[in-house]
Parts: sequence; C-alpha cells; structure tokens
Amino acid sequence: MRTIKLSALAGAVLLASACSQTTPTQNTDTQTVQQQVQPPVAQKIPHVTEIHGYKLVDNYHWLRDDTRSSAQVISHLELENRYADAKLAPIDTLRTTLFEEIKNKIAKDDRSVPYQRGDYYYFSEVKGDQEYRTYYRSKHADGSDAAEIFNANERAEGQSYYGLGALSVSPDGKLIAFAEDTLSRRIYTVSVKNLETGEIYTDKLEGAADSIEWGNDNRSIYYIKKDPVTLLGYQVYRHVLGQDQSQDELVYEEKDNTYYTYLAKSKDGSEVHIVHHATESKGLSILDANNPKAKPQRLLPRTKGHEYSLLKQGDFYFIYTNDNAVNFKLMKAHKNDVADKGKWKTIIAHNPDAKLEEVELFNDHLVYQSRVEGIGTLNVLNLKTQKHQTLTFNDPAYMASMTGNHELDSQFVRVSYQSMTTPNTIYDIDLNTLAKTQRKQTKVLGDFNADDYASERLFIEARDGVKVPVTLVYKKSMFKKDGTNPLLQYGYGSYGSTRDPYFRVSTLSLLDRGFVYAIAHIRGSQALGRPWYEDGKKLNKKNTFNDFIDVTKALVKSGYGDSERLYARGGSAGGLLMGAVINQAPELYHGVHSAVPFVDVINTMLDDSLPLTTNEYDEWGNPNDKVYFDYMRSYSPYDQVSAQNYPNMLVTTGLHDSQVQYFEPAKWVAKLREYKTDDNTLLLKTDMEAGHGGASGRFKRINDIALSYGFIIGLAEGKL
Repeated sequence: MRTIKLSALAGAVLLASACSQTTPTQNTDTQTVQQQVQPPVAQKIPHVTEIHGYKLVDNYHWLRDDTRSSAQVISHLELENRYADAKLAPIDTLRTTLFEEIKNKIAKDDRSVPYQRGDYYYFSEVKGDQEYRTYYRSKHADGSDAAEIFNANERAEGQSYYGLGALSVSPDGKLIAFAEDTLSRRIYTVSVKNLETGEIYTDKLEGAADSIEWGNDNRSIYYIKKDPVTLLGYQVYRHVLGQDQSQDELVYEEKDNTYYTYLAKSKDGSEVHIVHHATESKGLSILDANNPKAKPQRLLPRTKGHEYSLLKQGDFYFIYTNDNAVNFKLMKAHKNDVADKGKWKTIIAHNPDAKLEEVELFNDHLVYQSRVEGIGTLNVLNLKTQKHQTLTFNDPAYMASMTGNHELDSQFVRVSYQSMTTPNTIYDIDLNTLAKTQRKQTKVLGDFNADDYASERLFIEARDGVKVPVTLVYKKSMFKKDGTNPLLQYGYGSYGSTRDPYFRVSTLSLLDRGFVYAIAHIRGSQALGRPWYEDGKKLNKKNTFNDFIDVTKALVKSGYGDSERLYARGGSAGGLLMGAVINQAPELYHGVHSAVPFVDVINTMLDDSLPLTTNEYDEWGNPNDKVYFDYMRSYSPYDQVSAQNYPNMLVTTGLHDSQVQYFEPAKWVAKLREYKTDDNTLLLKTDMEAGHGGASGRFKRINDIALSYGFIIGLAEGKL
C-alpha cells in the first residue's frame, strides 16, 4: 500500500519572486514587454509518495486544485499565460494571418447530406459566421420541406463554452432529447423539446453522460449518470417524462470501475444496448425497448479479454468478436443460441494479416472494413449469394468510413472518404453494382487545387527491424527532397486508436509554406492490426516512442526534412509521446507542441479518484504492481525530466479538462523550467474556459490551430 506525506507548507502556497513581475501596459512595445515578463518560477513544496520502497518527490503537487478556485493556482496559470503572450508577441501578425487564411478557406454556408431515419430525412446546416449548426428534418430526401428541430446557436447564446452532445428523436418523431455541456467537463444536462409545439419541457437530467436512448413508448428515456468525482458514467437510469429526476429508476449500475458504460440502440429499434467497455474487454446487456419496465439481460457472460458487439437482424445476431481471433471475426447465431459458441456460424473468418474493423448490416448485404497494411479497405458481402466485393479508391493512402446508415432496408451504403489531398467526400454506393454516386465534397475556398499536392505512403524500419507505416503530404512545387523542407511530424500511438490519413484545410497553411506534414502510424495504434496495438502498450510502451524517433531520423536521412527545422506535435496520450520523445532525443527537434498532455503517468495512475485512471490499467498497467511501476518510471515524462537541453516547446491545456487534468502540464512545465539547461522557449498556455477538446465553435477552434501552427512556423522562419 502507498502512503502520502504532505509538507506543512502545502496549505500556504506561494510563488517565487520571479512570478510577481509587473503587468506590462498595452502601450509598451513588444521588446520591452518581453524583457519585463520573466518565466514564472513555481514554489517547490515537497509532496512525497512512498511506494515499493521508493520515495516519489513531487515538488509541484500544490498546483493541483480540484475546485479550480485557488487564488495561488489561478494566479500562477495567469502568469504563465501572460508570459506566453509576451513571448508569442512576435508572431501575433502571423497568428492573425493564419486565422484569416484558414477561415477564408472554409465555406461559411455548409449543409450536410440528408440521411434517412424512419419517416424523415435529417440534416444540419451552418451559415455565415455562425459557430454552431442548426438541425432540420424533412419528409423528402432533397430537404424541400425542411423544418428546424434544434438550433445550437440559440442554445449557445451567452455561454462562454457550449458543447452539444447527443441528439435523440423519439420513435414517434414528436420529441427530441438533447445533451448540453456549458463547462467543458463533459458533464451534460439532458433536456427534451416538443417538435410539434416547440416547447422545452421542465424535465432536466443533470450530471449525465453524452448518451441518450428512447424507449419505444415515447415516454421513457435511458441515460447515464456520472460519478461526480471520477466523472465515470456508471449508472443507467430510466426517466419517465414529467417526473422529477429524483424519481428515476436505476436500471443498471457498473460495479467494476475499469469499465466505461455507453448506450446504443439496435438498428431495428427493438433493443437498447448497455455497452460495457474496458480496454481489453467489451460486451453488452440488452433492454427490450418495447417494455417500459424492462430489466437488462446479458446474452453472453462478460469475461476478461473477450471483446464483442452485436448487430441484430430479425431473430439473429451477427457477433463481432475476438474469441480465438486476435484480429476479430464475424459470427452469426439465433438469439436463443448466442450463449452457445458451438452454434455460432462463421460469416467472416479471422485473418491474421488484416484486422476486421467496422461492420454495417443491411437486410441483403453486409459491409465491412478490413485493415490491410494499414489501410482500411471496404468490402461488400451479399448475404444471399455470399459474394464478396471490394470498393476501390484512387489515393495511395486514404480514410474511408461508413456514416448515416440507419435503415436495414437499403440497397445503398453511405461512405465518407478523404485523403491527405482529397477533401471529405460523401458517396452513396450501390451494394449490388458498387457504382458510386457523389453526394457532396467539402468545399475548400480560394485557389485550392488538389493536384498541387502529393501524398506518399512509406514503410520505415524501426530499430528492432519492425516496419512502421508513415503517410506524408507536401506541395509539389515547394518540395525538393534534398533535406531543405521544414517538417512537422504528428503521432498518437495509444488505446489502439488509428490516425488514418485525413484531409484538414488548416494543414494547407503549412504545405503552402513549404512544410512536409507526416503522420507516423506508430505502435500502440491498430494500423497493422491488433498485434500492432499490443506491441505498444503496458510493458511494450517504449516501442511507441522509439518508432516516432526512428521515423523522424529516417525521414531526415531520406531528404524529406531539414535536420535543423524538425517539429513534432501530439495531444493527450500523444502529448505523453511528445514528453517521452523530448526526454530521449531532445536534440532532434527544433520545436514541439504538446497539447493537453498526459505526462504525470505514475501519480495519475496511482490516484483512482481521477477520471479515467481505473479504466486505464489495461492500457498502461497498474503502478501498485512494482513491475509496472518500475517500467512507468523509466519513461514517464514528468519523472524523467533531467538537466539537459530541450527543444522550443509550446504546452497547451484547458482549465476544465476532464480527461487530462490541467495540473499535469502545469507541473511538467514547472519542472522543465527547473531542470532544462538551455535558453529555448518554454510556454504554457491555459485556456481558462475550455476543456480537453479546446474551444467550442467552428471558428473559435481556428484560434487554437493558429496558435499551434503559428508557433511552429514562427520557429521555422526565425520569428521566435
């Protein structure tokens, strides 16, 4: 067991004298401001954790304030912001230019492609300078008789932050339930609107998760309540319209805090699924949506290491499972036989060389995605003839996924497609002929021409001989492949999350300035199947960091990037990647942006009161086990800060972040200031109103991008 000893000084936190600099006036010129404002130096107040016979000394623990009301902590963060603003002053014009540049490439008026659900076609639209979307429905596919059902702009008015979560229309189409977050803590309030009268009911479901499903009586709403301390959604309640929330019935409570809880509904609308999802296990319980008194039933026992989900078709279930199939397979069974694996019939067999991923079910067809050599390939299976066909696309690397497919009785599948040079494109694809009908391509305003850019797919050998896929993009007229182009490399590499090659209009601002942009599909993702993930977590986590570093070195050696102008960027668990990389190979990078970074691995994983901690044991390991403690300590960015030179760094966070608490990056920056031996720039920028996802609103978010890219471009151009 661990014990914690607090210094007597912890209750009287003071900042070092360097933090109490005079606030510069608005009339002071940039050079004077930079001279006046010095880096904040945080007071060192030892906080000792004793575990496994080792004393972990955290001198900056005092920066943690769960109430976010400590005057000392807020003052420190504001001093950091003031210092960052002063140091970033030379790129103020660049940031403004980037903001306008990116904003002016985005079409102000944008309408989504209507999708069918029941008797209506639903779509959303944003116009002019609106930050949020307005939602509509129509009886016709062309939207000719569209009626507004929800206006997020009106709901966001007067809010410094607004996050719209789930929107769920009742089965009879008369009501809509919606979840809203006005603090950026991912704690939602669920409300209900009458779509016939416009009335918003008095029902308020507080402290909820972003997950809502209706019972088929059109009066019952299933929602998830969050633990106010850990922020884990763990209780499923059934609310009946008109009753007080205190009267809601507890339908299910998750007793194992290593599981997340979600809600979903079967495509035929007959079942509400309570999804149980841990890092290495996944299953569900079923509620009869037609029974307002239903109790959850499990068709399969929940077992460690088994991950499955169900697709319902009549009296049969298609079972997506990793049972004796590390890369997953698809089985089929009658609803009465699901618990007997001996009665399962193979629909798509396990393939050790291709991970089975997304599956979409229709009455006559099944569409599935297999990841082959890192690329998600879409395939169509005719359930009557058992014929398999593969959808083909032109780009060497791309991202294709299914979207808006809510009807079982359809002869078309809707697919969202994009690459690093192709803007997001929506296709309706005939399931029999595979003929594609383009329904929409996201507009890029200005002089954008996809043919001006090129994307490449590489496989780079890491130090242990494993080949790591890399996707990169550049502007043809500015790329020389002689080691003179600045290069920005992005990575994530955790939770099995695969960052497919995607199009972002903001990336053009880099490419048009001669940058090469690369995505390293490092271990810890599932780019090369489930084993790729297993080889990048727990006691294999260092493979993630080694892959990233080795990719950088190889790209330089091959002439893709200038060795003096290499930059790296990652967020959340990708921020941990940034922290580990700069501890191991700080000399490689001229600048690094680490966003909402998970960097204090051991202290966070020892504290089960924090959001996500218990759910993360299967990802990182439990440091209460000495084997994992020792391994974590060997790479944890906060623990491994040492007296050495570090690259120029921008660290960004949100005060209300519910995923990675603001104090992790704040403590990390304080420790880096203490130890680093260089004069390079180190900045902490805290959004005092935002959380893990940054600012809300489509244009407000561009400010975050302009800050990140402005920092990197400013370094590359010698402005910082």
